[in-house]
Amino acid sequence: MGAHEQLDLWNINEEPATRLVTVTEAGRMLSVSRSTVYELIGAGRLEVVHIGRSVRVPLDAIASYIKTLRRPVLRPVDGAPADAPA
Repeated sequence: MGAHEQLDLWNINEEPATRLVTVTEAGRMLSVSRSTVYELIGAGRLEVVHIGRSVRVPLDAIASYIKTLRRPVLRPVDGAPADAPA
């Protein structure tokens, strides 16, 4: 892969649980820095796989982490303005 080519990590025909990405790639996928990914790993919020001294992040671990961040959308009560507390 050339220096200017970019791997499309979301469109690989492998099972997500078997696909591993680097900490840098995981950071790009989450739109956070490499340091933030290591903080998430250290806090136990992002699962990793160690291969020798290398650290890899399974794609399904990234998806699981994202699910923990999601919040339900609050819908207004019938007749209440959208910005009124329910």
